[in-house]
Amino acid sequence: MKIQQIKIALFAALLANVFFMVSCNRIKTKDNNNDNDTEMSKDNSMAEFSYNDAMNIADEASNVNSGDNLGNYKTASNCATVTKDTTTNPRTITVDFGASNCLCNDGRYRRGKVLVTYTGKYRDAGSVHTIGFDNYFVNDNQILGSKTVTNMGLNASNQSYFNIVVNGKIIKANTTDSIMWSSNRTRTWIQGEATQTWTDDIYEITGNGSGQNKNGSFTMSIIQPLVRDLSCKWFKSGKVELQPAGKLLRTIDYGNGNCDNTATVLINGNTYSIVLN
Repeated sequence: MKIQQIKIALFAALLANVFFMVSCNRIKTKDNNNDNDTEMSKDNSMAEFSYNDAMNIADEASNVNSGDNLGNYKTASNCATVTKDTTTNPRTITVDFGASNCLCNDGRYRRGKVLVTYTGKYRDAGSVHTIGFDNYFVNDNQILGSKTVTNMGLNASNQSYFNIVVNGKIIKANTTDSIMWSSNRTRTWIQGEATQTWTDDIYEITGNGSGQNKNGSFTMSIIQPLVRDLSCKWFKSGKVELQPAGKLLRTIDYGNGNCDNTATVLINGNTYSIVLN
């Protein structure tokens, strides 16, 4: 009799466990089906752009004289003034957009300073450029942290490439929300290196990183190189996989080479469109 009772008890426990697992799977499936949040994808794209843009500013500033304006950010109000100190070690460059918002050629408002310390010219193998910020804003989003760029010389295809490490934070405009963002990238100069013209430069960017916003943490990996054509305001192509903690994988697709401010986010077989800042 006791054996029979034990068998019944074990069978009941087994049924309860199966019911619990089925219920959990149903809840998980329901949550997954409702997972359509693209805010992390937008925040990651904002961070990708913001720190890549800071590097473009530093690159251009390294090729002009102290007291000059940046041609590619210059408007009627002459947004950015460059000051170079070649007597310090390491040497420094300050790019000052002023204390008030200034509308730049790319349609974005900037204010504050981008600060660069460097051990050699941007094109010199082994040179290190470290980029920081002093009360610097883009479209009222405050950019904080640092970016270190090391010229690694030439790759097997005779192209200059750079190792890039970012530890950053962005305080978003008009909110208390912020984005913590770090990355390790390789940036390869695939076109325009032979000329002094800045806008014909094209780079491919690969690598990975991680971040956090108000919705939680995430990791990301570039699965198809991001293409940054400096004649365009946005990434022209490339794909990023973004994995939020406890949520489904997202794939951010920047397109097939057209210059536009849209990207798509693929979540669980569904595609959503986002607008890039």
